[in-house]
Amino acid sequence: MSRTQAPVLDARALNRATLARQLLLDRADLPALDAVSHLCGLQAQEPQEPFTGLWSRLRTFQPGTLSELLTGRHVVRTHLMRRTVHLVTAEDVLAWRARHNALLRQRVLGVYRRELAGVDLDELAAAGRAVLADGEPRSMAELARAVADRWPEPGTRPLGEMLVAGVLPMVQLPPRGVWRTKAGVRNALVSSWLGREVDPLPAEDDGSDPVGQELVRRYLAAYGPAATADVRAWSGLAGLPRAVAALRPELVTFRDERGRELLDLSDAPRPDPETPAPVRFLPAFDNAILGYDDRTRIIDDADRGLSVAGARVVLVDGRVSATWDVEAGATGTGKDTVVVTPLRPFSRAEQEELGEEGRELADFLSDGESQAVRLASPA
Repeated sequence: MSRTQAPVLDARALNRATLARQLLLDRADLPALDAVSHLCGLQAQEPQEPFTGLWSRLRTFQPGTLSELLTGRHVVRTHLMRRTVHLVTAEDVLAWRARHNALLRQRVLGVYRRELAGVDLDELAAAGRAVLADGEPRSMAELARAVADRWPEPGTRPLGEMLVAGVLPMVQLPPRGVWRTKAGVRNALVSSWLGREVDPLPAEDDGSDPVGQELVRRYLAAYGPAATADVRAWSGLAGLPRAVAALRPELVTFRDERGRELLDLSDAPRPDPETPAPVRFLPAFDNAILGYDDRTRIIDDADRGLSVAGARVVLVDGRVSATWDVEAGATGTGKDTVVVTPLRPFSRAEQEELGEEGRELADFLSDGESQAVRLASPA
């Protein structure tokens, strides 16, 4: 189907498709591991946020389940898409890391190009592997200090960033990321933690980028319909043009109201735009928002800054309509309260639904100790 013939999907149609793919239209009866896989991981630089992300998406989610997946090495915390820390399945980090190697190096160099100008990155990687050969996890600073005698000029921060987030496939070990646990970052090689090296990139005799194809398929299953610019915004990779070209025969195309071409899987859900959307509380940096270049399907341009500032947001009728946070109760005298701050006026019915979902969230976050929720004055 040519671009001029492609059907137009307006913002509401894209919104409902996004909610369905992101498991936010109806809570899913999925195991937590399957949900993490379907979502292509959850952004997780704030260690506790993925728990809320899965609670909002799964019907019977228990936080201990995710903690066990982390300690059992079924999911890992690692730098991957966009060089941000993601919680992804062990299978996905093994399959996807090599495709992100160049991106990760370039993203760190973009910050420390001057400091690392005289450092051979392959030699740095080899030195880092030698330090980690004893199997002991290390903080970024410890790892950097261990190689700093060889490269004293850059300083430990650039060396550490490049080792942990650039040239070595690393994971952040538990207890960081375990439910209601505070812990510093200790890093280990993927190969040490998971017992095998990351998958090498396959030979590309025809230049079709098979790993890129899998990334595009998985992205569209969880985020589509979407433009190639959206794929690039989510992954950090340069649009995956060869992968998209190879996949075109199996994809369907649409246009958005701006005329952009949107790609999608032929059998993926695209609900009726009038499908009711329930209130959903999203954690900080949720990829339902950050996973797009054009985020207007879910958030107004005027509020876009909230999505990169770490604000936790509330979806009402499928769109970002409030922020939320937890107000700690006075020690020994009060209970934690979920505080919702509207970005627009709410009807009485919307207020009631916000209160009901907010009480459920408070109960979840407090392990049953509080159901307190308060609607604050608009920001």
